[in-house]
Amino acid sequence: MQVTEVANEGLKRAYTVVVPASSIALQKDKRLAEIAKDIKLPGFRPGKVPQKVVQARYGQSVMGEVLEASVQEASSKVVSDNNLRPALQPKIELVSFAEGADLEFRMDLEILPEIPMPDFAGISLKRLKAAPGEEDVTKALENISRRQSSLEETEARAAAKGEVLICDFVGRIDGTEFQGGTASDMPIEVAGPGFIPGFTEQLEGMAPGEERIVKVAFPADYGSAELAGKDAEFTVTAKALKIYAKPALDDEFAKKLGLESIDKLREAITDSLQREYDSLGRMAIKRKLLDALAERASFTVPEGMVENEFGQIWQRVEADLKAGKLDGEDAGKDEATLKADYRAIAERRIRLGLLLSEIGRTNNIQVSREELGQAMRAEVQRYPGQEKQVYDFFQKNPQAIENLRSPIFEEKVVDFMLELAKVEDETVTAEALAEAAQQG
Repeated sequence: MQVTEVANEGLKRAYTVVVPASSIALQKDKRLAEIAKDIKLPGFRPGKVPQKVVQARYGQSVMGEVLEASVQEASSKVVSDNNLRPALQPKIELVSFAEGADLEFRMDLEILPEIPMPDFAGISLKRLKAAPGEEDVTKALENISRRQSSLEETEARAAAKGEVLICDFVGRIDGTEFQGGTASDMPIEVAGPGFIPGFTEQLEGMAPGEERIVKVAFPADYGSAELAGKDAEFTVTAKALKIYAKPALDDEFAKKLGLESIDKLREAITDSLQREYDSLGRMAIKRKLLDALAERASFTVPEGMVENEFGQIWQRVEADLKAGKLDGEDAGKDEATLKADYRAIAERRIRLGLLLSEIGRTNNIQVSREELGQAMRAEVQRYPGQEKQVYDFFQKNPQAIENLRSPIFEEKVVDFMLELAKVEDETVTAEALAEAAQQG
């Protein structure tokens, strides 16, 4: 086999490879001989079919197999002999081949860059912590009570926040009714969520039998492009007033939820809130850590990997563009600006991904079979009644298992880095913790 390097620039490499005709012929003859041992043809005893007959019937398909195998074997040898670490699957282009002649092909690929290890000890981070107080637990308990409560009609009077009006309404834009803007007997919580911003707040003080004009503006990122950003008026007629009949917060209430007492229920809520706060704290410090790594990582990344990542991101952005769902920061940008911004995001993701992978590889961080098994069981439990189908899916799809492995590996690498970084704990409010987790 003759190999010639024809390109070596940055992370890009290219080689022409010539596989001798004698090697191709040898592999072809070997494969035809294997077939001849097993085929059964009328007029011939098993294993006694003449080579010419085998060649005439199977020669073309065998040649295809041999060429594919030869290219695969030769390209793998080029990678191995040159100590290359391909970033993506090499691109193979056939240059020339004819029966009885040498096989020549060109192989183009990008390799992974040299990735210097950052100084973890030079990274200083704050680990934000919060603990649920009595007020937080009481609020959560009241929310549970509310979900367990029933709506009961009460006397006709002015509605207060948190109470429910049963309403008919008709919506209009520029005096014309629009699709989806009309409803009958709709329960609406006064100053509650679930409607256009500003709608439910205007129902406070409204009484059954009263009619009111509610003026709102649809958000710019509203799901319907026809309505997004438009001003609308709703004629609302209140028909009845209902209030939530909440159950008493006592031991009997706790027992209905599977706990022996109200104190045990409060303990369970406290534990649940603490897990939630710990998760937010983990999210916040992980984002800060990744920001610190991004500042220290300046190596070149393979263009092909960036293009693949950008392509996936841009598909989602294009879908949001068509649906008129771009968020506030992106809504006013032109397509060229959006592409530049998201390409930068794609490059950052690839760079951080390569860095995390290299940190894990260099420090022999592994995901155990037990950890993978635990993740698979957790995933299976998300599909009750379909456990066997989900297990079978994982067994038949190695990429699905890899999708489980990747986040576990990433979290273990993050843990490794946090052990080496300078981390200082800081106690904050739950609100501050949630804000930090969102903003990074």
